[in-house]
Amino acid sequence: MKLDLEEQMGGGSAQSSHILVFPFPVQGHMNPMVQFAKRLVSKGQRVTIVTTISSSKSLPTLNPTSFGSNLRMEFISDGSEQVKGGSETIEESIERFRIATTKSLTSLMTKIRNSSDASQYPLKFVVYHSGMPWILDVARRQGIDGAPFFTTSLAVATVFHHVHEGTLKLPLEEPRAIMPSMPPLELNDLPTFVSDVESYPAFLKLAMNQYSNLKKVNCIFFSSFDKLEKELLKWMESQDWPVKMIGPTIPSTFLDKRLEDDKDYGLSLFKPNVETCMKWLDSKKPGSVVYASFGSLADLSIEQTEELACGLRNSSFNFLWVVRESEQDKLPENFVEEISGKGLVVSWCAQLQVLAHKAVGCFLTHCGWNSTLEALSLGVPMVVLPHWADQPTNAKFVEDVWKVGVRVNVNKKSGLATKEEIAVCIKEVMDKEKGMKFRKASLMWKELAKEAVDEGGSSDKNIEEFVAKVLLI
Repeated sequence: MKLDLEEQMGGGSAQSSHILVFPFPVQGHMNPMVQFAKRLVSKGQRVTIVTTISSSKSLPTLNPTSFGSNLRMEFISDGSEQVKGGSETIEESIERFRIATTKSLTSLMTKIRNSSDASQYPLKFVVYHSGMPWILDVARRQGIDGAPFFTTSLAVATVFHHVHEGTLKLPLEEPRAIMPSMPPLELNDLPTFVSDVESYPAFLKLAMNQYSNLKKVNCIFFSSFDKLEKELLKWMESQDWPVKMIGPTIPSTFLDKRLEDDKDYGLSLFKPNVETCMKWLDSKKPGSVVYASFGSLADLSIEQTEELACGLRNSSFNFLWVVRESEQDKLPENFVEEISGKGLVVSWCAQLQVLAHKAVGCFLTHCGWNSTLEALSLGVPMVVLPHWADQPTNAKFVEDVWKVGVRVNVNKKSGLATKEEIAVCIKEVMDKEKGMKFRKASLMWKELAKEAVDEGGSSDKNIEEFVAKVLLI
């Protein structure tokens, strides 16, 4: 059954409440929470997405009115307007953000409660990014409840949980980490904040803060789905974690198709070259293209960019490679001219449309959680080259648990993924015979992802159960 977002968003009823959704103001963290907000609206709720005034300056295509009348957006201060460029440490930035958002979010809640339609849509709940645990205290002081939203996999959250609880001690004393319901993780399989403690102390502290009041919450949201991480979910539930898997949180057009006109996330840091990409892909045979992208934040060295360029060129397959404008001066001289016809380099693209195109045979990715979920949901095998943060753990699961791709080995001396290794991995996944196992597994996960969010699926039920509980508050 299709749900017209405009119809769901218009009007209102006695069975409606007002829910705030407060993502961390970075695009990769905003996308899944915006999608969750759309699902809540489709269940008849009013949702206000809260983000910061400073983030609005870096999201030029953000258009809240396109989401419909019952999905709104409010911008609040994070105190950054009083900061001189580059004058803060990470710790100072986090503390300033906490103090400022506590004050401005409290003011927003008061404004909403005093609005003319507050009785029709009573403010009852705030869903906040897990990295902002203080929002729970802000909410409860206002007499409403709250719940964290993790934008990582359950596997990654589990690793950090063990570190927080002291069951995984840092620095690691053993060559591998053994945890319940997890495959053994080598050092290079762990999140970099765990495997390289000395390099990322502030980020490890931020990750640990997610757990500071987690035992006080009644619900924990994950952008994942039950069957994808079923063993870990069982273990988490045995620890009395009130986990709600509500993903994959990608636009409905690419999954269940129940939310009409939900074709994209609704915001983008960069302008995608949609027409150029689609026209080029249309000219290629099914399954003949390697799509390569390393997300919105990756900063590869000149040496690694050159190895990637040569690896793609030497793989003998067509390729579409996203290289942000700020990174294009790292490409080998005359590379774009040399690959004409066989390869296409663009500054940005509509990734979901590209992954859904029949010409794409595999995805060469940094293995960020959003990109990983998108590939799983669209049935595209992966060649993974993780860089930092949660990406190494995602890569481990892609290769050894979900079995939808291969991981590029990094040369221990140079620290680089060589052109030879990149080409070998691409050939393994793209080969008609050797790659068949990856394609079969990918198509299985595609069906299970759609099943989870479709009517009556596990994620759909979890969202409905949450809405029902909110209405009773």
